Amino acid sequence: MLMPVLVIAFGPVQAVPIMAIAAILANLSRVMVWWRAIDWRICGAYSATAVPFAGLGARTLLVVPAQAVEIGLGTFFLLMIGVRRWMAARQLRISPWQLAAIGVPVGFLTGVVASTGPVTAPIFLAAGLVKGAFLSSEASASLFVYFAKAAVFRSFGALPLEIVAKGLIIGASLMVGAFVAKRFVLSMDPARFSLLMDGLMVFSGSTLLWAAFFG
Repeated sequence: MLMPVLVIAFGPVQAVPIMAIAAILANLSRVMVWWRAIDWRICGAYSATAVPFAGLGARTLLVVPAQAVEIGLGTFFLLMIGVRRWMAARQLRISPWQLAAIGVPVGFLTGVVASTGPVTAPIFLAAGLVKGAFLSSEASASLFVYFAKAAVFRSFGALPLEIVAKGLIIGASLMVGAFVAKRFVLSMDPARFSLLMDGLMVFSGSTLLWAAFFG
């Protein structure tokens, strides 16, 4: 939900580095909240390939037209609703080795766009994780990925103090939200949790496409 707001407010070129800093804090808070539920085997398999390719994707972002990022990301989010449901309907399960292979394209995409939560969500769900285990394992893997992404932005001068400050402010609010949300997640059944994720993807994808063509 936050990403479209950042894109509209700051443009995709600034929104992605801001989100990288905010995502580090947000994922760190989820790791802290759900520490005991982390599946380190799943996390390690994905991170091994996603981290280096996220760095490559971050470098690519710096030369991609802003409107292309908005259109591509908005379309991708909407398409992922069908992909996630298709995977769930067939009860597909992803092994750690398959997760490592998937980490290559998804890691690269994470480097290019502000956030790939709608992409990583069905992947980690297909690995057999739900609720706390899903949130913590996806967050821990994403934490490593966003560290790599931020390091690349920093090395190419895309993280000036102003961007870092905005990311820290937004990230701090996300950290608070993670602790508040824990009790709601624990009380939510898996079907409702899945439906909520679909709604978020519709909102994010539609907002980004609107910003690309009418913003």
